[in-house]
Amino acid sequence: MKRRKLYRVNDLIGSPMAPSVSLIAPAYNEGLTIVENIRSMISLEYNNYDVIVVNDGSKDDTLRNVIEAFDLVEVPFHVNAKVNTKEIVSVYKSLNRSFKKLTIVNKINGGKADALNAGINVSSSRLVACIDVDCILENDALQRMVKPFMEDSSVIASGGVVRIANSCEVEHGKLLKVNLPTNSLARFQVLEYLRAFLLSRMAWARLNGLLLISGAFGMFDRKLILMAGGYSTDTVGEDMELVVRMRSMMTRAKRKFKVTMIPDPLCWTEAPSTNEILAKQRNRWARGTYEVLKKHTYLFLNTKYKITGLFGYPFWFFFEWMAPLLEFSGLVYFVFLLLTGSVSWTYFLTLLVMFYCFSIFISSFTLYAEEISFYKYGQVKDQLKLLFAALLEPFVYHPKVVWSSVKGNLDIMKGVKSWGEMTRSGFKKVKIAKPNTQ
Repeated sequence: MKRRKLYRVNDLIGSPMAPSVSLIAPAYNEGLTIVENIRSMISLEYNNYDVIVVNDGSKDDTLRNVIEAFDLVEVPFHVNAKVNTKEIVSVYKSLNRSFKKLTIVNKINGGKADALNAGINVSSSRLVACIDVDCILENDALQRMVKPFMEDSSVIASGGVVRIANSCEVEHGKLLKVNLPTNSLARFQVLEYLRAFLLSRMAWARLNGLLLISGAFGMFDRKLILMAGGYSTDTVGEDMELVVRMRSMMTRAKRKFKVTMIPDPLCWTEAPSTNEILAKQRNRWARGTYEVLKKHTYLFLNTKYKITGLFGYPFWFFFEWMAPLLEFSGLVYFVFLLLTGSVSWTYFLTLLVMFYCFSIFISSFTLYAEEISFYKYGQVKDQLKLLFAALLEPFVYHPKVVWSSVKGNLDIMKGVKSWGEMTRSGFKKVKIAKPNTQ
């Protein structure tokens, strides 16, 4: 019975009967890459979808480049706003039928969450897929993301595995060849992303306790997003906050729901290649985590919210938010013990070796899982480089992440709210795809 059901789903995915999808991409100062990115989005292998690019008050030539490249003209518009957003100034459609799927929304700057809400207001599709405009999607990404919604009516959101695109070969917005990043900082993040998506998030999805779908690429039931009130504009962790709020809403309504994760690499995005940009990104992630946890404190060990309250929220509280703070505090205390001559070197070295070996085991197991499943880094030299990165990570990369998280929490006390500027390099002919991550 299940096999016959899957056959019908597979048969429908490539037909006009498949659920309608709006691919919504906010754009702010993306003049370098916007044309290539849009070309990529309008050429995906899915019949029933449209692309809504929201120009969020860009100050560069983003809008002009798009108008010229796709023969756009301003059209009359009326938006039945279900969620309040900054004013929409104009809407553009193409004179060229080859680009009929494309809609450009030009609005006053209000931030990423506000731009996504504007796109959701303009959309009339059953499903919305929210994406960073400078990410690269696999050709069949929409087909794979839609499948859980067609197989199970209780699915409210679905996420895809995000991979690092640094040093990959790209042409016309299409990923031609996967390469391991030449930049050592980006290489550490390949390992980090593999652990996060292949192990952690897949496990939480299996338990139906997933609280975060990456802002780089996620798909949602549009009606339920509107019922939940859209993306929150008062946090820099809007992607996680929306999922938590939707889960809470469905639990209170006593409705069955699932938040799923597609194990396949569907989206390729940039990893920061400098310490400065990495610090800004992780600072923002720390602030976003704190803001979401603070906003939903009612979930903490609350049996009414089942796995979300009993396991999901406490995990994020202790292991995602508090862990860097405790680790940093432990290092400060260790320095104090050194200065006072109170260190027990036997215990210290034992614990150090034990935790180091555990870290290497987890990373090695992740690389093994990647090797037997997706084989994206199939060359022996690439596998050895990743293994070498795993050996260095606890001492070279991890301290940077911890300090950035601590700095993010200090910035919370100072009232810092900004997203932070993330430098983009643009596409290099057929060389490197350098999109942005979240």
